[in-house]
Amino acid sequence: MARLYAIWAAALLASPASASICLFDSEKIQLTADKLEGLSPANAGLFKFGPLAATERKTSSQCKVFPGDKDWPSEDAWASLNKVADNQLLKPRPKAAVCYNGPEYNPAACEQMTANWTNSYIHLDDPIEMFSPVLQGLTCLPPDVYDSKNCTQGGFPVYVINATTTKHVQAGINFARNTGVRLVVKNTGHDFIGKSGGAGSLSIWTHHFKDISYIEQYEDEKTGYAGPAFKCGVGVQAFEIYKVASEKGKVVVGGEGETVGVMGGYLQGGGHSPLSSLYGTGADQVLAFEVVTPDGKFVTANSTHNSDLYWAMRGGGGGTFGVATSVIVKAYPDMTTTASSFSFSTATLSNEVFWAGVRSYYDYFIPNADNGTYSYFVLLPNNPEQGVVTFTMTPFFAPNKTLEQTRELLDPWFTRMNELGIEFDPNLKEYDSFYPAWRDYFPLEAVEKVNVQSGSRLFPRSNFADQASIDETFNNMRQSTETNHVIVAFNMKVISPDNPDNAVNTAWRENILFAIQSVRWSVNATVDEVWEARKGFTYGDMKRWRNISPGAGSYLAEADRLEPDFQQSFFGSKNYPKLWNIKQKYDPDEIFWVATGVGSEKWQVESVDTLPNENGPLCRVGVKTRLSAAAMRAHNTIKYSH
Repeated sequence: MARLYAIWAAALLASPASASICLFDSEKIQLTADKLEGLSPANAGLFKFGPLAATERKTSSQCKVFPGDKDWPSEDAWASLNKVADNQLLKPRPKAAVCYNGPEYNPAACEQMTANWTNSYIHLDDPIEMFSPVLQGLTCLPPDVYDSKNCTQGGFPVYVINATTTKHVQAGINFARNTGVRLVVKNTGHDFIGKSGGAGSLSIWTHHFKDISYIEQYEDEKTGYAGPAFKCGVGVQAFEIYKVASEKGKVVVGGEGETVGVMGGYLQGGGHSPLSSLYGTGADQVLAFEVVTPDGKFVTANSTHNSDLYWAMRGGGGGTFGVATSVIVKAYPDMTTTASSFSFSTATLSNEVFWAGVRSYYDYFIPNADNGTYSYFVLLPNNPEQGVVTFTMTPFFAPNKTLEQTRELLDPWFTRMNELGIEFDPNLKEYDSFYPAWRDYFPLEAVEKVNVQSGSRLFPRSNFADQASIDETFNNMRQSTETNHVIVAFNMKVISPDNPDNAVNTAWRENILFAIQSVRWSVNATVDEVWEARKGFTYGDMKRWRNISPGAGSYLAEADRLEPDFQQSFFGSKNYPKLWNIKQKYDPDEIFWVATGVGSEKWQVESVDTLPNENGPLCRVGVKTRLSAAAMRAHNTIKYSH
């Protein structure tokens, strides 16, 4: 019997090694039959590789298995997962649990955390915290930030695997597939839609895949690339890879945000960068992935191995096709970089002069982008009662440009501003290298507020081709600002010199202005009031932007969860059918689901408060479920009142 079981287990768990010749040590540790020694046959079966046979699929339930359900895994099953995952299974509580009465209550810790709540660094090393608390469900925040009344798990996962090896990822994927538990993937939690959370879920936390290796000469005969590259674990963040690249005299394409997990969901979703006007998106840089697919197998995806998966994961969205453990990206020579930051406001200018200054800038969007620059600017209605609006350039960033070249590029706009009587200090500074310029000029991203939702639009070159088109675009943005919407915008183009064939939304290739606007509602708003604000924003303010950019799109990583026709907006009408087919091929058991991701239209979160967030079970569309009393008790296992 034991011998038969060994043969059975070995057959189920056989997983071909990755085709890569340069695996990190952490990637060499993979799930094989011998890793299940000591488990009962039933518990060992929780880790068999897929896909599931038709008879194994749970046809009786139309929802992912949820705490309190009769099919929820037993404590013994979870203990088996912990054993196979080398005791890396966590059952974390929200950070703000220290603010609520109960065994975790710690008023000093609560006070310190509250004072630093918006600082993204205090959330990065947490296995469940999300940068968008609205999408978690606002069920456990510091009371001085938002009075959640009590502390429940809400849209946070129940269990988390702190994955540091391939085996951990495989164990999590196989366990979720074989039990029917919802699976989510989190790296840093940078996300405007809630993709790194999920009530009642098991999360694979990839944050600690931190290896970085420099490849002096990487050659890909099929794509024609021959040059330097970096192989990075998917947990590597912008501030980490930029520093290492600088030490090698190189740059890589990554986010402007300091703490973004650039080797994970960022580049899988496309990813814009201070270097995009020179080299394209983050996805355009990918030469290879090492990835655990939904059947639990560990494979290489590049131009010659699993090339369809390689195509899809470069722009088709994270948390959808598998869990990457590492990625190889192109590297480029370091370069002189010049930056400028300044602001002006209606606090010292008339409304007419202020908006004339902003409007004059729009005339230079195309030449600035075509010259390889990237600007990040904000229009902030910071005192709506008095009509005060501030324009802040944070910064105008010119990689591969000297101070003299940058000044020459900006002089036409600055001359017009001076003629209008707008006083400002351009604060131009030249650096010998990209990294220190980026470090000095880009702001640290903050955790999003509890009463805000954003939407975005990729405005194409045609919106700035003539004065009438520029005026229409400008007037729409001015209207948004004057109706109390914050605008964060980026002037850039996103065309790679290599013209790669990948899943990046084709709207990026025409982009000249990527703009985000945000709606705010009262912190104490009722559910009905929040819905009124959200719908008015999606079908009013954002509709205006869609109307003036027909056929364009939106950036899937910084977007409105209620975006109509997200398939076209986030992926492009040409790409989406191909992405759908690849999703069905690699994930027939529908292990991976993220809001507005490829294939997501078949499922929906039945949120407890009806709002678009992760606080509820994941069920098939058209199946209206309800949380049983037992499920609610299990979901809100610890509910503390303050």
